[in-house]
Amino acid sequence: MKKSFVNMAACALAFTVLMTGCSLTGKDDVSDKTSSADASSSEQTDTASSDSASVSDSASTDSSIVVLEDLTEPELENAESEGSGDGTENSSEAQSYDSQYHVDDDLVMVFFGDSQIANGQNDGTDIPSLVATKVPNGRSINLAIGGTTASLELNNSDVYNYEAWTAPNFYGTVLALEGTIDRNTYFANYPTTLENLNKVNPSEVDFYFIEYGANDFFGKIPLDKQTYDGDIHDLHTYYGSLALGIDKLKQLSPNAEIVLISPFYGVYYDSNGTYLGDSYTVSNGIGTLADYAKKAQNVAEDKGIYLLDCMFISKCDLYLDTADQYLMDHLHLTLTGRQIVARLLAHVPNSYRGYEPSAYRQCEFVRIAQFNPDEYFKLDEETFSTAYPEEYQKYLNGEYLLAKPE
Repeated sequence: MKKSFVNMAACALAFTVLMTGCSLTGKDDVSDKTSSADASSSEQTDTASSDSASVSDSASTDSSIVVLEDLTEPELENAESEGSGDGTENSSEAQSYDSQYHVDDDLVMVFFGDSQIANGQNDGTDIPSLVATKVPNGRSINLAIGGTTASLELNNSDVYNYEAWTAPNFYGTVLALEGTIDRNTYFANYPTTLENLNKVNPSEVDFYFIEYGANDFFGKIPLDKQTYDGDIHDLHTYYGSLALGIDKLKQLSPNAEIVLISPFYGVYYDSNGTYLGDSYTVSNGIGTLADYAKKAQNVAEDKGIYLLDCMFISKCDLYLDTADQYLMDHLHLTLTGRQIVARLLAHVPNSYRGYEPSAYRQCEFVRIAQFNPDEYFKLDEETFSTAYPEEYQKYLNGEYLLAKPE
């Protein structure tokens, strides 16, 4: 807990410097408490899950919650239920590196999700493809399908009759990967996803990325069993389906790291273009989308995995004033939005594998007005040397493949 607090404080220092340009004080105190850059992967995971800890505390506490009974997800023009790509995975160009750096020959990243992850597959601008270009020898496999949920549909009461599962969902996709569900039948209407799934060998996966929530929200899926008035199976809840799927992935790929991505902030308008509210204030009768994001944070904390927060302005400035730049229809990410998320996600494998300092993962905050997709993030020298002295020394020594002093 102390290490997590220190890392959060360090990022706060970086954020303060970026915002105000103020110099830092108390350097010795910070240096003494900063954790070593040589922490094990499990230590990094424990720390990473707290990168966005308490972000929900900063959410709007507006008491005027708007309950809308007929919420529907915006339809994207020319959008497919899954990507129209050729079914091949996306890879960064294989390279050879200086022998002083240990680089995986093939770093495999598998992505689960809805349209936020699926969009862009037809031209290689989906988030998995973009992440692969930023990770040395990275290879991404996209299993996302637009319109899908984390949970099993509520009208399916025969939970263990897998032949009756008609709508793909997160846990069902994991079971198909395991072989419990007949993947050919389950994905009969999604040939690209089936082709990609056939390329996944769980024993070779290095990272799983999981993103769901918007369709669970629009479908009025219960947040968890505790908040549901009645008897319900875990798979019919947002928390339960994510938790069970993550447990199954840990069994299938015990050496893989798992990353959870929260639902994305969105804005809601009626058919006349009148503003109704945002993800903090518009409820489906069960909760707001921000409540689902908080529940995702609960899952990450309980399972000890990394969470990328895309709701509470802890990693980027996606909010009401910038929504039109991030979101093409007030909900789905634009190309720039996907590029920003990809850059933030790439810090996870790059820092876990030691290709860059963990400080980069913990401290980058993207402002869309200043974002350059071709630019590589660098932490300012004063914050870096003060808050992360051991990593800073490794940086000066040229020990990071992707982060080198000028």
